[in-house]
Amino acid sequence: MKLVRQLLSKAYKTYKTTVNVAFQRKYLLYTNVFLSVGISSLGDTIQQSYELSIKDINTFDYERTAHMAFSGFTAGIICHNWYNFLDKIIVGKTIDMVLKKLILDQCICSPIIILSFFATVAIFEEKPLESFDEEVRDKFWTLYKAEWVVWPPAQIINFYFLPTKYRVLYDNTISLGYDIYTSQVKHRKQKKE
Repeated sequence: MKLVRQLLSKAYKTYKTTVNVAFQRKYLLYTNVFLSVGISSLGDTIQQSYELSIKDINTFDYERTAHMAFSGFTAGIICHNWYNFLDKIIVGKTIDMVLKKLILDQCICSPIIILSFFATVAIFEEKPLESFDEEVRDKFWTLYKAEWVVWPPAQIINFYFLPTKYRVLYDNTISLGYDIYTSQVKHRKQKKE
């Protein structure tokens, strides 16, 4: 029993040290990108597992998951820089400040994230420009409307309670469900064909 306690204690200390280092200013971008890549991959994996279970697809598409991971890479970079920028231009945690951040986030960052998602996954398609144009025309508003349902309540908590360094982490915990939905919306056309 003593050995188990020692192992658990050592594991906890290692975990705590790793988390402290990961959220230091000099490593924060890497941490945020890593989190975003992981959550985007997991979201697509969950969506594909569901599609396999209901026989919408026959085999798991690892390439699709890699493309979704790459979209998480770009989203992680954008969100990391966006939250830092937002906290520099709007300082404070009053309700007024939180609402200003929320409106800017929904009106500026959300469309950028959606467009970057379509752009990054289009890179891997046969005709990237045509694919990007078609996806934006067909699916942008679907995702943007969903953004207005999911993110305002989540971002009020994010902007009011959390320090900047934990914003992308929190964002990614909420984003898992949204990433599952994004994967479903993105690949819906392929299933119909």
